[in-house]
Amino acid sequence: MNRFAQTLAQRSLSLQRARPEILQVNVGKLCNLTCVHCHVNAGPKRKEIMTRETVDRIIDWLANTDISTVDLTGGAPEMIPDFRYLIERVKELQPSRHVIDRCNLTILLEDGYEDLATFLADEKVEIIASMPCYSAANVNAQRGDGVFEGSIAVLQLLNSLGYGIDPALPLHLVYNPVGASLPSPQDALEADYKRELQTHFGIVFNRLYTLTNLPIGRFAAYLRRSNRLDQYMQLLIESFNPETIEGLMCRNTISVGWRGEVYDCDFNQQLGMQWNNGQPVFLWDVNPDSLEDREIMTGDHCFGCTAGAGSSCGGAIV
Repeated sequence: MNRFAQTLAQRSLSLQRARPEILQVNVGKLCNLTCVHCHVNAGPKRKEIMTRETVDRIIDWLANTDISTVDLTGGAPEMIPDFRYLIERVKELQPSRHVIDRCNLTILLEDGYEDLATFLADEKVEIIASMPCYSAANVNAQRGDGVFEGSIAVLQLLNSLGYGIDPALPLHLVYNPVGASLPSPQDALEADYKRELQTHFGIVFNRLYTLTNLPIGRFAAYLRRSNRLDQYMQLLIESFNPETIEGLMCRNTISVGWRGEVYDCDFNQQLGMQWNNGQPVFLWDVNPDSLEDREIMTGDHCFGCTAGAGSSCGGAIV
């Protein structure tokens, strides 16, 4: 039994799935950036991308469910050849189905993606965009030289299309701490972001989501190199908040990998935590009605989602 499971047991807590409401699809590990905090180890040289055949099988499965939200992540999800096709197929099922694009912003400046922001607006796709800070130094330190300036340009473009202004075009930003610490309180940080981005760049957005860096992937390697992995894990463990359990994203979200495998969350996915004794279970072999009350697979990394105010795909939990 891992330390997280032990902590739940000691507090007479359990972690089971509720009815699935969100299908989160990680379409691959290809990305135009190589970020220090990335738990996916994504980058420009990665070859793992979802094929059209897999996209079609996922859409066929989705058609037989009442899951209303499809959450696209990566890598940079926009970089797979069938990104637009995937969104169009979801919308063809039912125009009211909600699609989220987890965007690093700078991809919308790359050659071949110049009209993608307009496409996203036309399809009413919600954008959740990585923005580690409102200062250039912090963003460029975490994501690479010039990323801050590019991100600002894209946010201004999105605003010009109605994002962050039109209720049908929500624009949310995501904050990750630069180092081995917990995020600041979400509401206070959101107020700082809104003030600074509006004052200096005329940028508006809807919400700021604070996410805790999980000690896996590239961020874990960074912690090991700086001899801070054990210290960071201890911080997460000591900051465990039982009030976060009910709001964890793994309870109502199905995570799907680029080959179609099913996981409890994107973090478990990157750790290869398969459902069936280490063997892959594919989405199209899963009955969505059978998932409720299923026990969720956990590991020590789960302390990252339950530390302090908690961390989920929708930001702080409590």
